Amino acid sequence: MENLILTTIIGFLGLVMGSFAGATVWRIRAQQLVRDKKDGEQYDKTELKRLLPLTKSSLANDRSRCLHCHHVLRWYDLLPLVSWISTKGRCRYCKQPIGKFEPLMELGTAATFLLFYHYWLQHFGFDLLWLFAGWLIALVLLVILFAYDLRWYLLPDVIMFPLIGLSALVAFIQVSLLSTSADNIVGSLLSLLGSVCILGGLYFGLWLASKGEWIGFGDVKLGIALGLLLMDWKAALLTLFLANFIGTLIVIPGLLTRRLSRQTQIPFGPLLIAGFFITVVGGEVIMTGYMNVSTWLSTTLLML
Repeated sequence: MENLILTTIIGFLGLVMGSFAGATVWRIRAQQLVRDKKDGEQYDKTELKRLLPLTKSSLANDRSRCLHCHHVLRWYDLLPLVSWISTKGRCRYCKQPIGKFEPLMELGTAATFLLFYHYWLQHFGFDLLWLFAGWLIALVLLVILFAYDLRWYLLPDVIMFPLIGLSALVAFIQVSLLSTSADNIVGSLLSLLGSVCILGGLYFGLWLASKGEWIGFGDVKLGIALGLLLMDWKAALLTLFLANFIGTLIVIPGLLTRRLSRQTQIPFGPLLIAGFFITVVGGEVIMTGYMNVSTWLSTTLLML
């Protein structure tokens, strides 16, 4: 019963934080468009006009509003998922379609929280709650980066740098709390360094080699953050494999059906984040299964 109550709370918290993440994505986008205009970069004038009101409020008096009619939303308009369903996906005031972005952000964050909660419960129980809270904050930042890069092919520094700082703090706490001896600390630090080098260093090398044409520098920073969170070079390799595997599953069918071309830009950030999360919640199962299959194949071949 207690576990059911906690699961419900975590799921609801995920919905709320997903709503926050969705609102944050639009505010970051509005600020980015303003900067692009100021710097003389290309920008969508229609999009800027629609999002400009989001930049007019300070943090103290900032209020959520409709992106079409700019009506300030009331509390009953902001109930995660419930408000969207009750208005059939339309603004209560101007009746314009809201779209599926917001409910998908809310559901995606709730699912992420629930999966991670059950992973944490199996490995740590109800201990290390402060560390658990740090991970949840990191997951919210990753959801924001996932959505932003998927829509606009950019990993904004305003989210990336706090994520790197938080990831370093989480890694430091994990090394301090989970290492029982000096040898364990050294081993953990070496594994952490390997993880960062695999995900951050590899992408840095690709960024240098391609002069930024293959991947952006945002992917390098994301790799550093994820490497810090994983703290395991084997997990980093699995994350790298899964990201490329998921990308292959998307790109090859797209090329075959001509929905994609060789010139189509594919954001790698969402793939890397997806690979990272799969590794966190299911990496042990995947690696154990791989080792079992490898052992079985080796044994079979030797018997032939």
